[in-house]
Amino acid sequence: MSTWRRQWTKEHGRRLDHEERTRKRKAREGHDASEKAQNLRGLRAKLYQQKRHKEKIQMKKQIRAKEERNVKGAEAQPSTTPLPQYLLDRSNETNAKALSSAIKNKRAEKAAKFSVPLPKVRGISEEEMFKVVKTGKKTAKKSWKRMITKPTFVGEGFTRRPVKFERFIRPMGLRYKKANVTHPELGVTVQLPILGVKKNPQNPMYTQLGVLTKGTVIEVNVSELGIVTAGGKVVWGRWAQVTNNPENDGCLNA
Repeated sequence: MSTWRRQWTKEHGRRLDHEERTRKRKAREGHDASEKAQNLRGLRAKLYQQKRHKEKIQMKKQIRAKEERNVKGAEAQPSTTPLPQYLLDRSNETNAKALSSAIKNKRAEKAAKFSVPLPKVRGISEEEMFKVVKTGKKTAKKSWKRMITKPTFVGEGFTRRPVKFERFIRPMGLRYKKANVTHPELGVTVQLPILGVKKNPQNPMYTQLGVLTKGTVIEVNVSELGIVTAGGKVVWGRWAQVTNNPENDGCLNA
């Protein structure tokens, strides 16, 4: 429940039949889900099916965890009858199971913590990335000069090489200095300055050139947000992943 809704409830109270309406709404959820599953078509049906599949997996996991907890609780009482030596280790089985499931959960949490919004990205060929430049007497003969067709980031103290020796041209109109970064935990979107390009999954050369394509991991300056570590130090830079195609949208979302 959002903050303003809680505030409103605190000031004005609830309807007299609120509990009954909530119960009925919960009871109707199954029917609504069934109706949607039967009547949705095309892409909406696929997306809804994926969502339901994830929900069912989560539900099964919770049920399994509850069952394991119940089994462990039931067998926690010590047995009064004496057991032979070869049966003594049988009681440790449930403990081992519980321990392994706890380790698995911790690993999953850790993986979720470091997971990126876009684990898979479309590959971009060099033909699409670079345009051959054929200006000048020497360049026209050998065609070794390239112009980058995608948005790029260059640092503050960047100066171009002499035109005669410059192999890759990064156009001024396609350079970005700031990104619209959405913080998933805080639930806010802020415009933050880019500190550098950490990894472009397409090619290490694109990382070196500072090319910003969908899925690129960048470092942004979060000092304005006032994020503090557990030790009390102010966080200066954080990593973010580009989630849109900047050349199509004219802005950088991460």
